[in-house]
Amino acid sequence: MKIIGLALLAAFAVVAQQQPQRRGPALPEALVVNATEGFESIFDGTMKGWDGDPDFWRAENGALVGESTKEKPLKVNTFLIWRTGKPANFELKLDFKMNSTNSGVQYRSVEMPDIGKWVLKGYQADFDFENRYTGQLYEERGRGFLAMRGQVATIEDGKRPRVIANLKSNEDLRGAVNINGWNTLHIIARGNVLIHILNGQLAAAFVDDDAKNRAMDGLIGFQMHVGPPMKVEYKNIYLKKL
Repeated sequence: MKIIGLALLAAFAVVAQQQPQRRGPALPEALVVNATEGFESIFDGTMKGWDGDPDFWRAENGALVGESTKEKPLKVNTFLIWRTGKPANFELKLDFKMNSTNSGVQYRSVEMPDIGKWVLKGYQADFDFENRYTGQLYEERGRGFLAMRGQVATIEDGKRPRVIANLKSNEDLRGAVNINGWNTLHIIARGNVLIHILNGQLAAAFVDDDAKNRAMDGLIGFQMHVGPPMKVEYKNIYLKKL
């Protein structure tokens, strides 16, 4: 069942851009990127509620830290999994930074024990240190690229994703990323509509009408990617169930 029509989502993409001030009815309240009213913290500064390979994940200085080294490389993508629920409709806000390679936030995901412990499959708000993909929607071990950065896209049963509107250009959104510092990610999952907001900019949106392959609930997790040594940090992690 289509929960939000494509025309409505395309309209959302247009009005999400900055609009000039004008007289008339009151405009929506100004954006506050780090606002967390109505959200619940799901990170208390410790590993409580979080499950990952202790060789790579730890809690340190108010952040969840994933780190690999030359002496201790990753052999397969590994994930830190939130074990306190499998949210369906929700909003998730957090801050992240990294110094190499690739990471991402998994949601509505499932475990794949046949591949390895702490391995997830599902939707991912992707980010990478080269800043080629940061903000896009990718499906880990699934359908692959669903909405690139700067796109509103959809998919139907048995078909490939299709772009239905463009947001800001990839280069404009690339400039919104703080490569060497903290960034704020806001994920909205409501029915079959998925939205990624990065540092207050609408980065990607997707309508999943592929009933056979989509997920409507599942695990939340953070990724560490195989490759060169890397360090990724997450803090200020807040969840609001819808």
